[in-house]
Amino acid sequence: MKALVYTDTQKSEIRDVDLPVADDGQSIIELEFCGICGSDMHAWHGHDERRIPPLVLGHEAVGRAASGLLAGKRVAINPLMTCGNCAVCASGNEHLCATRELIGMRVPGGFAEQVAINNKNLTEISDNLPSADAALAEPLACAVNAVNQATHHTSEKDASIVVLGGGAIGLLAALVFSTYGYRNIQIAETNPVRRKLLGGLGDFSPYDPLTIGPADASVDVVLDAVGSGITRKASSAMVRPGGVIVHIGLQDSKPGLDTRRITLQEISFFGVYCYRESEFAKAISLLESGAINGKGWTDIRPLNEGARAFEDIHNGAAPPKIILQTNS
Repeated sequence: MKALVYTDTQKSEIRDVDLPVADDGQSIIELEFCGICGSDMHAWHGHDERRIPPLVLGHEAVGRAASGLLAGKRVAINPLMTCGNCAVCASGNEHLCATRELIGMRVPGGFAEQVAINNKNLTEISDNLPSADAALAEPLACAVNAVNQATHHTSEKDASIVVLGGGAIGLLAALVFSTYGYRNIQIAETNPVRRKLLGGLGDFSPYDPLTIGPADASVDVVLDAVGSGITRKASSAMVRPGGVIVHIGLQDSKPGLDTRRITLQEISFFGVYCYRESEFAKAISLLESGAINGKGWTDIRPLNEGARAFEDIHNGAAPPKIILQTNS
């Protein structure tokens, strides 16, 4: 079958690879769409020791089951694989399982015509949900988890919220905040093309953090969807005493977080990774209801243009999300 293979640092190409074989309890999915995630870019840049080339990346996938319990049905793939047996899984926090894996990490992922995945990782989707929008379920589930963490601590709908980063996760988080009824949302984005696009996508205000921004100690909730030393420094400065920082970005591990101010001002800091099964289900619900969709900010490209898509994202010449059509 045809697949986009990550072959070396900042290199990928279309190759013919073996068809997947389903193990017991698995299904073969004929894939239709798979989005390019920031973690795919992280691997492509050579910064993820877990993703060793040659490897088929991709985990934001949707398709039709060719075998298994849902054969013939359209399905969204929850790419997070866990043991299902440990105390963490039993508690409902399966995303923190010590043996968690994603497709496209050590096993072949979704930038291909087919993938094998456990039956429990499949959710049948309704006929009215476009497949390209269904490919947003996984990043939207991440955003739902992050926003849920923030709203546990800030229920006031007029709370001032700043999202750092206008990529897919940052934008989706802003959209989730909006669907939850929050009204005072800003998105910091340095890319002028992306910032202009963000202005027409929802009830929030994009701004250029290189020139303007909130006053120090003025923001109730900061959601860092970048995760760099620079954004951690900005978060530490702008959050108010007693406020909340939700950290979901994973760009680097450089210093920047002001732990002294966080301690002295009793600022809550939460790291957020992936999502629970319930949050994946919530993401599907938001997409099926039409409350959130990819209109105006996603770019659909054929699989054979995947290598160029990675380069465009690297060069800042892409919208918040590129989705590859894997059956094209």
